[in-house]
Amino acid sequence: MRCTRACWEFIVTYKHPVLRGREREIEEVLADPDEARRSRKDPSVLLFYRGTGPRWLCAVARREDGSGFLITAYPTDAIKAGETIWKRSK
Repeated sequence: MRCTRACWEFIVTYKHPVLRGREREIEEVLADPDEARRSRKDPSVLLFYRGTGPRWLCAVARREDGSGFLITAYPTDAIKAGETIWKRSK
């Protein structure tokens, strides 16, 4: 999974400043999620969640041409609707 420095800076400066300094946590969400879902709007977009309700970290990624890239990441209190493609057994 890739994310340019410019993209990450945009995310933590303009979209979700609370994620500044939390790059490693987002890497963990992508590498070892608790749940992964397919976007209802775009089937090539996957949403990866890690944490416990009511607080989750979500990393949104797209996979194209055999390569994946981070679109955005954010903290959330709800897992979005969409097809569950993987869920950690409890």
